[in-house]
Order: sequence, then structure tokens, then C-alpha cells
Amino acid sequence: MRHCFLVCYDIRNDKRLRRVFKLMKGYGEHWQFSIFFCVLKEIDRVRLQSDLEKTMNLKEDQVMIINLGPNEHSARHSTTVLGPGLPKGDQGTVVI
Repeated sequence: MRHCFLVCYDIRNDKRLRRVFKLMKGYGEHWQFSIFFCVLKEIDRVRLQSDLEKTMNLKEDQVMIINLGPNEHSARHSTTVLGPGLPKGDQGTVVI
């Protein structure tokens, strides 16, 4: 079963920050500077956490992985945004 996660990070080094950003692009949608929305199976969440631990400095950097539950529609709509809205979610996968 997939769950929705909000991943927020504070990386203190520019080189690590770029690596974490690139890593996160492979797991979810970029919502704000250091915030990603991810829909993941449990095994993928474990892989994400492991990849982040290898990339970040655990003594200096901080990452929060917040479980928003299994309902993607509900998770997206439970977020209140002031100012420009969040990016629209993917409408499915298109294979050409």
C-alpha cells in the first residue's frame, strides 16, 4: 500500500543540498525550496531514508519525513497554501 509523505529538509552545505535535491526529484514532486510531496510504498520510503542518510551529514543536516496517510486526494487537499497554489499532481503515467 502506498502512503503520501511530505519530506522537508534543511541541508547546511551547498554541495550536499544539490545532491539531496537531485535525489528527492527521483522520489517525488518538488513543492517548495526544500519540500517534496512523495507517494511511496513502504520499501521505497525505507530506500529514500537510507539514501538520505548516506547523502546528508547526520550531525549538521535535518530531514523530516511526515506520513500524510494512504489517501493521496485527502493528503493533497489537507494542505492550506497562502499565495500561489501548489503544483498540480501528475494525472497518471503516459508511456509512449
